[in-house]
Amino acid sequence: MAELETDLLFDGEDIEDNTEQNNEAIEEQLIQEEIKPAIKLDYTLETPEERNELVKKIIEQTPPERLTNKYLEILSNYIVFAMDKEERKQKKILTDNRMVTVNKRETSFEGLSDKLENGEDGIYNMIANDKNIIFTPKISITPEDVATIPGLKDLRDAITVVEAECKAATGKRKYLLKKQLIEMRQDQYVMKNAYHPPMYFSHGVKSFTSVSLSEHITIDENGVPHSDGLVTFFDPKHISALLCNYSKLKEDAWGKFWTDSYYLMEDLDELIERTLKDDYPYYYDLLIYKINGKQNTEIQELLYEKHGIKYSVEYLSSLWRNKIPKLLAEQAQEDYLVWYYTTQEHGKWKRCSKCGQVKLAHNRFFSKNKTSKDGFYSICKDCRKHKTKEKN
Repeated sequence: MAELETDLLFDGEDIEDNTEQNNEAIEEQLIQEEIKPAIKLDYTLETPEERNELVKKIIEQTPPERLTNKYLEILSNYIVFAMDKEERKQKKILTDNRMVTVNKRETSFEGLSDKLENGEDGIYNMIANDKNIIFTPKISITPEDVATIPGLKDLRDAITVVEAECKAATGKRKYLLKKQLIEMRQDQYVMKNAYHPPMYFSHGVKSFTSVSLSEHITIDENGVPHSDGLVTFFDPKHISALLCNYSKLKEDAWGKFWTDSYYLMEDLDELIERTLKDDYPYYYDLLIYKINGKQNTEIQELLYEKHGIKYSVEYLSSLWRNKIPKLLAEQAQEDYLVWYYTTQEHGKWKRCSKCGQVKLAHNRFFSKNKTSKDGFYSICKDCRKHKTKEKN
């Protein structure tokens, strides 16, 4: 699409009410280019199909030498501006002005994290591959800014006046006032930045290896272990963050044997192998593919080829972000309980009547049963789960 000044209207904040302005802007460009259509443009036509038919007639009745690139660009915009408001609102139409916005390498941290499957965790993965990305904090004009920054209140008052004039104006004046509004709104952020420069996000993960990851663990009355550490394997959210940033964190910690981060990543590797590789091979492969940076659509096909199971890409995201971290966190808690009641405190143990394994007499391993002598069922949770699956 042409690089028209009307793109500013098309991509502006008043998407719901810009049809009239766009039409007026097209007429203004026809005047500026001294173009006289063989058939006058009909703005009462509301659908792209209707406008397309009119444009065909105009082209048929216009001599080739008058069909300049600029003229054709204006006609194409005449069709595009008739598209559904909601479709435009969702940014499905990419004008040159819109593509500038899409391709800008400067973005807000908050805005970018909302677009990523991994949330803000996924941002760090991007840094590893492209160090030219600049993260700019999301900026807004606050009442405090208006009160303390010289001239900002006067500018805001002027914007209010021009907005009122714009609503009452028509034709070329309305178009020019709209352009003025855009510039004035931009100026208020320039003024704020001059007095309160934004802080830029930089080197978000380089401090990982210098952070102390010590922790104190307690066990509550329900037998659940809790950690006060900055990072703990007991929390699925922490594990999810580590997995989403795995490649970068592993690289930063590699070979730094004197840091807590090195042993944290080593422990994470062991936890993954112990939890997923044998009992959940599908999840294990999914985790490896995600860490290697593959997209969900590609992972979907790879898992189908290897395991014969095909889940939706949305479900794969749920496994990656929720199910897998939860499994790893549960295994980490079980590992700690076994270690604690083996080495730190005398624990009660019992043998499962089905699999014969001796396990800790704890609600993590055996379901509670008030009628039994020790308060637990004789069959461990793992065996009860397998029994349920066999019935189904």
